[in-house]
Amino acid sequence: MNPVELGLAFLEGLALIASPCILPILPLVLSTSIDGGKRRPFGIITGFILAFTIFALLSRELVAILHLNLDYIKYGSLILLAMFGIVMCFEGLLNKFSNLTQNLATMGTTLSSNAKDGFLSGVLIGSLIGLVWTPCAGPILAVALVQIIREQNNLSAVFLIIAFAIGAGLPMLLISLLGRKIVLKLKFLSTHAIRVRKILGVLILIVVGFIASGINAQTLFSTSVTPNNSSTIAKNQLQNALSNPYPAPEFATSDIWLNTPDNKPLTLSSLKGKVVLVDFWTYSCINCLRTLPYIKEWHQKYQKKGLVIIGVHAPEFEFEKNKANVLQAIAKNDIKYPVAMDNNLDTWTNFNNQYWPAHYLIDKSGNVVYTSFGEGEYSETENNIRLLLGLGVAAIVGDNNHSFSLNQTPETYLGYARNNSFRSPESILNDSNKTYTLPSFLPTDNWALDGEWVIGSQHITSSATRTKLELNFIAQHVYLVLGNHTANAISITLKLNGH
Repeated sequence: MNPVELGLAFLEGLALIASPCILPILPLVLSTSIDGGKRRPFGIITGFILAFTIFALLSRELVAILHLNLDYIKYGSLILLAMFGIVMCFEGLLNKFSNLTQNLATMGTTLSSNAKDGFLSGVLIGSLIGLVWTPCAGPILAVALVQIIREQNNLSAVFLIIAFAIGAGLPMLLISLLGRKIVLKLKFLSTHAIRVRKILGVLILIVVGFIASGINAQTLFSTSVTPNNSSTIAKNQLQNALSNPYPAPEFATSDIWLNTPDNKPLTLSSLKGKVVLVDFWTYSCINCLRTLPYIKEWHQKYQKKGLVIIGVHAPEFEFEKNKANVLQAIAKNDIKYPVAMDNNLDTWTNFNNQYWPAHYLIDKSGNVVYTSFGEGEYSETENNIRLLLGLGVAAIVGDNNHSFSLNQTPETYLGYARNNSFRSPESILNDSNKTYTLPSFLPTDNWALDGEWVIGSQHITSSATRTKLELNFIAQHVYLVLGNHTANAISITLKLNGH
């Protein structure tokens, strides 16, 4: 494992202290740290790191092997945390009631124990918090996903996730230690310990209710952002060029080539003297598809001037490895430049890539001199292409100045393997017919089904007529990947806000 990658993972976790997704967790960490033994804060962060790491790595296996709905774990953790809060609020009353209620009090008291040490109870609490918080691991879990696609050892992903978890846990530890120190020093609070415990218990119950509601913290704490595109490009200098250009890695010999003469493979060594743009994409990724009009235009404008564009199709799902599907996507999107099917993600790994889409610009000497990840930076990329071709810069057309919202619904995965937002009242029955119903209320960023469906690991299949798929989203547009296994046309009715 590269120490630099570990350091970056740690810093990424550290930076999450300023992210909206961490905000619901901080009151839990602070409240549970103040109440308990002096070593409880250390136990909480230890439990958080352990649970987060283990659950992040095993979540896919839990779903695939045990057919376990991950929501059960999340809500089970929330129930135990709620018990903790209830005991802090009503510990005296609970002990007076029936055996069942006393058992509830005992479970909560175990969590809220005021023993001198408090470390073990802290580990238990931290484990519950880690299970609730795991969905925020998206950027790092992408690394584990690539390892799984490649069917390789997950050891490198383990270390990355641990470094990420430690980075996320360190600021929370400092906050909990500082909060505990302040509370213990305030005489008013120390003389009203029972009242303080009740207030903290109420706070825990509020936070648990907030998390259980499914409300997106980013919706409350984020605003729309418009990037500043005021920078200009120098006449003979690449914009945002890499400070340390490096020799471009070769394409993997395992790649399947399309759109080349006789579908013969290309090599970067044979393309020296050309300017090469490598585009990592996959046909079901809407972010990738939105970049295609720009890439196709560059191919049309600069192919005869020395530009070679190569699309590396790096599948995220199993069905994207199908050559017929990729050929259909190439034809549908009118892609004329060469495409390499990187089904094992070997070229992806050679480039040390982590993103869909990703663009690597290679100069005539064969060095990667500029990279761009995600959508945007089209004028910047085109002007860099022109400079490398010796054509000079063109006017910046302002296509980078897109508004985007952090509130926007993220990419949603249908199927049980990566599901964390399915909200039909019925539990998922993996790979089998089952009738589902729509809930009376569907939270934002969640989806549900109505009628008879088969929910597979990476897709859902309608088993009857008049079935429904419902998504509560925040975005200007929504896209759905659809397929048909029969030769007969299937009628689809689309409704937006009931119309």
